[in-house]
Amino acid sequence: MTQTSVTQGPDRALGPVETMLAADQASRGLGIELLEHGTGRAVVRMTVTAAMVNGHRIAHGGFLFLLADTAFACACNSHGPVTVAAGADIEFVAPAHLGDVLVATARERVRYGRNGVYDVTVLRGDEVIAEFRGRSRDLRTPAPPAAAPYPPAGGPATGQDGEAGQ
Repeated sequence: MTQTSVTQGPDRALGPVETMLAADQASRGLGIELLEHGTGRAVVRMTVTAAMVNGHRIAHGGFLFLLADTAFACACNSHGPVTVAAGADIEFVAPAHLGDVLVATARERVRYGRNGVYDVTVLRGDEVIAEFRGRSRDLRTPAPPAAAPYPPAGGPATGQDGEAGQ
């Protein structure tokens, strides 16, 4: 299992997960950190900020989905070929609140042909906040070479928009 952060410096080679996440401005902009990853598995963390809270004073479900989707993207891209979401569902189990630190753990359930199924659990401490199931599709495109380090969060946006959900 590799432990890393998307904010690490250029002194180490980037694998397919770090390369993908380095180009993911949405996840970086929300402060999502890659805690660890391995083949078919990833753990990411995010703190709920004021900008993520909805009119009911709880975390907007879209941000919870994005956190789970980022863990899913890291897990399914760990195999190397560029892999995107073919679909995903989420069950919101409990509300998250301002200041909550959420951890999403993605696990590969099965890969078959160019497809895969992944489960992601979002936790606040030991409490389940959401359960996510993602379905992936390998695009048969090799992972891009390691990119130069990106600017820190909040830095200038460079690069192209990626596939939806990945």
